[in-house]
Amino acid sequence: MKRHYLVYIFATSLLALTSCDDYLDKVPDDRAEVNTVDKVSKLLVSAYAQNNSNLILEMSSDNARDNGSTYDIAELEQEEAYLWKDQTSTDNDAAQSVWDACYMAAAHANQALAAIEEMGNPADMNAYRGEALLCRAWAHFQLANVFCLGYNPTTADTDMGLPYSLAPETLVKPDYQRGTMAELYKHISDDIEEGLPLIDDNIYTVPKYHFNKKAAYAFAARFNLFYQKWDKCIEYATAALGSNPSNNLRNWTHLVKELASDYETRCNAYINASENANFLLQTAYSSSGYILGAWSLGNRYGHDQPNIAKMETYRASGIWGDWDSPVNVGLLMSHSCWGPVQTLNISKYYGYFEYTDKVNRIGYRRNVYVQLCGDETLLCRAEAYAVKGDLANALKDMNLWLSTNTGSGMQTTQELVDLCYGTYDAETGTGMKYMDDGNGGPVVASADNGTAKKHLHPLGFTIDAEGSPQENMIQFILHMRRCQMMQEGGRWCDIKRWGIEIAHNREGQPDDKLLLDDPRRALQLPADVISAGLTPNPRNK
Repeated sequence: MKRHYLVYIFATSLLALTSCDDYLDKVPDDRAEVNTVDKVSKLLVSAYAQNNSNLILEMSSDNARDNGSTYDIAELEQEEAYLWKDQTSTDNDAAQSVWDACYMAAAHANQALAAIEEMGNPADMNAYRGEALLCRAWAHFQLANVFCLGYNPTTADTDMGLPYSLAPETLVKPDYQRGTMAELYKHISDDIEEGLPLIDDNIYTVPKYHFNKKAAYAFAARFNLFYQKWDKCIEYATAALGSNPSNNLRNWTHLVKELASDYETRCNAYINASENANFLLQTAYSSSGYILGAWSLGNRYGHDQPNIAKMETYRASGIWGDWDSPVNVGLLMSHSCWGPVQTLNISKYYGYFEYTDKVNRIGYRRNVYVQLCGDETLLCRAEAYAVKGDLANALKDMNLWLSTNTGSGMQTTQELVDLCYGTYDAETGTGMKYMDDGNGGPVVASADNGTAKKHLHPLGFTIDAEGSPQENMIQFILHMRRCQMMQEGGRWCDIKRWGIEIAHNREGQPDDKLLLDDPRRALQLPADVISAGLTPNPRNK
């Protein structure tokens, strides 16, 4: 049994939380009035989306491969995302459900903000106002990462954005316009800037499931990285990580070397609210814990070992050495993987099942996810430093990440980064190749040609030439980010931000190439939303 929202278009999702005087002249009981701190607090529990885009963004990225028709497809949206098709599925992991859930979350945030304003904005509501603003910004940021192109300051005034929900809807048929990316990002930024100073961890019973201070600053850091506000990214990442960032990084040695080699045990440890590295945890109705887990479900498309894991991601040779070397065990996460060779995944997300009828075994697939964490926030800061040309500070952050993510706690230098990620030298065998089709276009990863290094085409800013110390360092950071955010959809965002061209193999057909100007980099809006009048994303004929 799958859980489906009955809300299919933006207008309807907002109307779900409003009343109409012509329909109901008086409130039937006090539960419908949000007029106390306790009621606002309870309302904000619903201001976090109950569906997420992990599955469809992973399938869209170069973390997935077509393993052939001898293997099954778990969900229609899994295949549609891999083939970069406009999605027709309305299952829990489909674009439709992501749209509904995020706008529903924004609607709850707006209802809380309206209630606080009606109460006169009392001081004891400031922290809840801050949470509501961060939730509204987060919901729209998630939507932008799915349905919009990457932010490009040179085209943001013309690139299509999305409607930004700023208040509870009161019209039956409002006229929504998409606006521009510049407008959308400005709204997100405004909500973050207003909400950040108001966050107070003391109002939460379990802070990790809310926008606590660390989570709020980590979100601000990631958003400003995407917004190309490098100094703000560094400022907010530093606020999240504190004076000793190592205290907020995941203890992979404990996970891999001290815990039992048991998938469920390690997944539960990964999402544990007491883990310092975990800043924001969220639940979702989703099959991604099954498809992107150890269940051998949906093996037609996935992160396979020989062509991707061993050539491009966490089992690829790199500065950390070979993953199976007895001397240097490489990335520790590469030793905590389960699943068949077609879909080898890290022990992050266990597939849970919420029974509504145990006798008939009916219920919902659920997952708990780490949405924001110290390790990724550190890499946001490292990337911002690198783009600014501050390679020394970028290297410090990269070494912090390596210290907890590698078996030997290794450290690196600019010289080693250049040696590994620099221009390939056939004589010495050092450096990495850019594997392309001879015309600068992408090729599908395989055991013969896979490489972590991709041509970069940054959107609206420049970096030094390919093979330069700056470009080599960014290549390494993007490799670390790809490993760090595996199974979370983050790689798709980096592909868009850096203009990385990728290709997907298709059984019995030519490889499908996603080039820099391909409009499919923005997933199509849900069909019902387009039917309601919202302008669709363009598609090549």
